[in-house]
Amino acid sequence: MSSPPPSDEFSTPVASGSGSLVQTQPAASGPSNSKGLMGAGALYAISIFLSAFLLFQVEPLMGKFILPWFGGLPSVWTTCLLFFQMLLFGGYAYAHLSFSRLSLRTQAALHIAILIAACLLLPIVPREAWKPAGTEEPISRIVLLLGATVGLPFFVLSSTGPLLQGWFSRTLQGRSPYRLYALSNAGSLLALITFPAYFDWAFSTPALSYLWSGSFAVFCVLCAACAVRVARQPVNQVPPTVEDRPDARSAPVVKPSLGTMLLWFLLAMVPSVLLLATTNQVCLDVASVPFLWVLPLTLYLLSFILCFDSDRWYSRSKMMPAAILGMAATFPLLLWPSQIGLFLQVTGYFATLFFCAMVCHGELSRRRPHVAHLTSFYLVIAAGGAVGGILVAIVAPLLFANYYELHLGLFACAVLVLIVVATDPESWFFG
Repeated sequence: MSSPPPSDEFSTPVASGSGSLVQTQPAASGPSNSKGLMGAGALYAISIFLSAFLLFQVEPLMGKFILPWFGGLPSVWTTCLLFFQMLLFGGYAYAHLSFSRLSLRTQAALHIAILIAACLLLPIVPREAWKPAGTEEPISRIVLLLGATVGLPFFVLSSTGPLLQGWFSRTLQGRSPYRLYALSNAGSLLALITFPAYFDWAFSTPALSYLWSGSFAVFCVLCAACAVRVARQPVNQVPPTVEDRPDARSAPVVKPSLGTMLLWFLLAMVPSVLLLATTNQVCLDVASVPFLWVLPLTLYLLSFILCFDSDRWYSRSKMMPAAILGMAATFPLLLWPSQIGLFLQVTGYFATLFFCAMVCHGELSRRRPHVAHLTSFYLVIAAGGAVGGILVAIVAPLLFANYYELHLGLFACAVLVLIVVATDPESWFFG
């Protein structure tokens, strides 16, 4: 959890009719009020962390169920990732529309109803009827299977991060919700690490599904408590107008331009392309084993965690040269894979993915908007991730007879680096 500066802790902004910031007035303070605020912050943090943990536990869990059914090919895992990215975008779209169009009480009531509906679909165990007979087209069947089995629970979990961060900004005004995004990615990373390290071998697949389903029910109770709390907020409460950066505290809320949103989209899309393309390339050149599917996703999430936790983790002067060197070193791996050892191949591919993701996500974090536009920011990020998945999983196999996704992804990343430094007034390359 981030701690606001002492000068404006728990301050309540007062806005003029035009929406610009006029002054701040301290909220009433006292032992009971402080405890209530701390309790609310902890409730949001636990709910967001648990939702992210369950979100990324269910992905390998469902993969463990259905991979043997469809032959265990890397394309099955890529299709699963694409499905979850698309559903993540749907959850973010719901959170954005709900937060921007509905009153707090209506948002709370609607979300509680969806939580109840999702609980009615538990436990998440795929029915034997979904097993392929051998003649079906696999991609559509995988998508339908996942949608029927885990679609609504995953949708609820995917909407939790942006929606609860929006509620956090309303109920705990003056405190930045962006570190909750880093907390969310930390929960995702923990899920990816602990699944193969503990859950996969400690529990049978059916037992894991019931354990996950019980944990999801606990999450629903916590999330419903957040909804009840936000529904009790005053109806006429002023939306947040305090930015989390000190140099922007007295600035008016500015709507992001179309160019800014396009840059957000590209900074989210390119690392998504590199994630799936790197996974495919490593499985092609090295081996098709689950560990090599999970590790790149882990590095991808780690870059999100570092970049959105604090600005100190991303240094343009260090990360951009590292990414450029990684991209240059990757092309020999692509040209002569048989002449390079497996360890060097895996290290080279994954290091390049990590540094490129750090650059894209670091620049994304530098351009994060005022909290009033938080849900639209996350919606654009989710859209970029989904489009990146579509390009690799669906478009590329239709256009190319060979694997060229990684080549194009690295080229796109290099071009994006030039665009970033050319459009940033603080860069030596500006203009």
